[in-house]
Amino acid sequence: MPKVRVSRSLNIPDPLKVSRYRKIPELGPRILFFSGGTALTGLSRTLKNYTHNSIHLVTPFDSGGSSAKLRDAFSMPAVGDLRSRLMALADETVLGHPEVFALFSYRLPSEPPDSELRARLERMVSGEDPLIGAIPQPMRRLICNHLGYFVDAMPEAFNLSGASIGNLLLSGGYINHHRDLEPILFLFSKLVNVQGTVCAIVDDDLHLKAELEDGSTVIGQHRLTGKEVAPVSSRIRRLCLCESLEKPDETTSQLPKGNRTLIQQADLICYPPGSFYSSLVANLLPEGVGRAIARNDCPKVYIPNQGNDPEQIGMTLEDCIRTLLEALGRDGVTAPADLLNFVIVDSRHGRYPGGIPAQLLSSLGIELIDLRLIDPRSGPHYDNERLVEALLSLA
Repeated sequence: MPKVRVSRSLNIPDPLKVSRYRKIPELGPRILFFSGGTALTGLSRTLKNYTHNSIHLVTPFDSGGSSAKLRDAFSMPAVGDLRSRLMALADETVLGHPEVFALFSYRLPSEPPDSELRARLERMVSGEDPLIGAIPQPMRRLICNHLGYFVDAMPEAFNLSGASIGNLLLSGGYINHHRDLEPILFLFSKLVNVQGTVCAIVDDDLHLKAELEDGSTVIGQHRLTGKEVAPVSSRIRRLCLCESLEKPDETTSQLPKGNRTLIQQADLICYPPGSFYSSLVANLLPEGVGRAIARNDCPKVYIPNQGNDPEQIGMTLEDCIRTLLEALGRDGVTAPADLLNFVIVDSRHGRYPGGIPAQLLSSLGIELIDLRLIDPRSGPHYDNERLVEALLSLA
């Protein structure tokens, strides 16, 4: 049966919609984001004031920072970005669980010797540490148990300096639940009353591999972002998944059925700002993502980056749009209308390398929405309130 698309006029921002969602966020729209990292932290904290039904599919391919220690020790997906998004969407009012929120957000200090940090962790497991003691039962017992699973499995040489307790808890839960992330993410979402849904795009222990235009290859997400090592000096030609940092053989991964359902039930799909390859394109690599997006007739929106993204070296906005469509079409879906409907920009205050490719967008049937999204307070980045209001108006 052919698809039927219904056209309607839009007011952006739509003050009636925005006001309605603000009053009853429990009934807000299911806006789905493909993302990773911290780029959406501020937007997520704003978004939960308008909807408690947003969906966040997050990349588990981080290979730097504290996630690298955990991945190396337990051969597991990265949990740092997942924890960060859980915290951004957590209920921070007295109706939530502020004691649990404080624990999940806490990092061990980096100065004390390892023996002192291990002793502190043991006190947490036994419930004697003040951070744990402040949590009421039965949540305290549950948290102590999961932290205990981590301590029991922790290698003797594991470095606890600066470790995130939230990451350790997620890792302990992952080990306890037979190396399955979904149940522990669900449990921790309930513990901090997450006002949305947070899932890893896949539950596989994989890494990113980038082929550059100069013929070289870069293995590992942390070598792409320009944060821990020097940024790439040549444009990224192709991104794929590989088995490990030591064994960079290209591999594939299948989108889980539950995530496919989430994509197909979304009221709006957003390709948001953030590291273009390691946060956005990485989420589109598993097989089945493009097909799931194409089967949903909801609006699909791309919001280009502001500022300097080292991963977009040598790329214009037109290049980004073409690369995004190419990544979305990996499953054989070639009709742009099924994958991308709107590109939102602030042409007056934003910075878009190469300018706005109006001719390309017109030829592909993609509508350009030009709004005031940047103000002196937020510049050079988008204002979160303005961006959320635009997305709510399209949903």
